[in-house]
Amino acid sequence: MYEFSQKITPNLWFDNQAEEAAKYYCSIFPDSRIVHVHHHGEAGPGEPGTVLVVQFELCGQQFVGLNGGPQFTFTEAVSLEITCESQEEVDRLWAQLGEGGEHGPCGWLKDRYGLSWQVTPRRLLELLTESEPAASDRVMKAMMGMGKLDIAELEAAARG
Repeated sequence: MYEFSQKITPNLWFDNQAEEAAKYYCSIFPDSRIVHVHHHGEAGPGEPGTVLVVQFELCGQQFVGLNGGPQFTFTEAVSLEITCESQEEVDRLWAQLGEGGEHGPCGWLKDRYGLSWQVTPRRLLELLTESEPAASDRVMKAMMGMGKLDIAELEAAARG
């Protein structure tokens, strides 16, 4: 049975890998689980018994994965940002989510399903918002030259 405890739930459209993706994401993030898997019935629209919708939670945040077919795919216009507490967490998530996908600039990557993620250290956000303007500009410039974000390099940029 579905559990609805939040007002807005991201709904992710997959071709036919919603359950596989949900299991993969749940294996990466703590406090994550598959909540419910709904299969097509005799009325369709898909093959009876195949997965239509997967409700899952990542770090306590609810998501829905829909097997809607190939007509829509993910783009960078929507991404999921992960606020990381340490370089070790950045390194782990960058490696795990990027496996079979594509690493991009400025902490962005596409996972094996084409979903875009931003692997962002909390320290970057602090440096950008709490530093003097010149230091913030140096941090932004350093970030723009990175793929995976490096907290030590960002802090060095802030110091000048």
